[in-house]
Amino acid sequence: MHDVQPLVEAVEALSDRFRSLPQSKLLGAVPGYASRAAAGLALARELAGAALAAEGEPAREVPDAGVFAVGDQLAVAGHDLAAALAALPEGPEAAGVLEGALASVRATAALCG
Repeated sequence: MHDVQPLVEAVEALSDRFRSLPQSKLLGAVPGYASRAAAGLALARELAGAALAAEGEPAREVPDAGVFAVGDQLAVAGHDLAAALAALPEGPEAAGVLEGALASVRATAALCG
């Protein structure tokens, strides 16, 4: 079983940060994205895609539900990925997905800080 707790903690912290941002900050541009919300949505889509792949499910896109939903979308996608990875047997592929996801969450947190 993989230790997904660092991913869960990082996702929860970033989700909480997005939930607490005012609209002006959510809509503010960051390098590479039209807004912080767009960066958060891109991360939610990445995490959800990784979770679906880990579960052997077909890809589906996380919809754009608006800037105020990004924190919740991140939380759901991150927890789904953590649950999917925790259920997988130990192995380098799953460990790589976990490390990559954690790196993406940390990079988005730094970008949107």
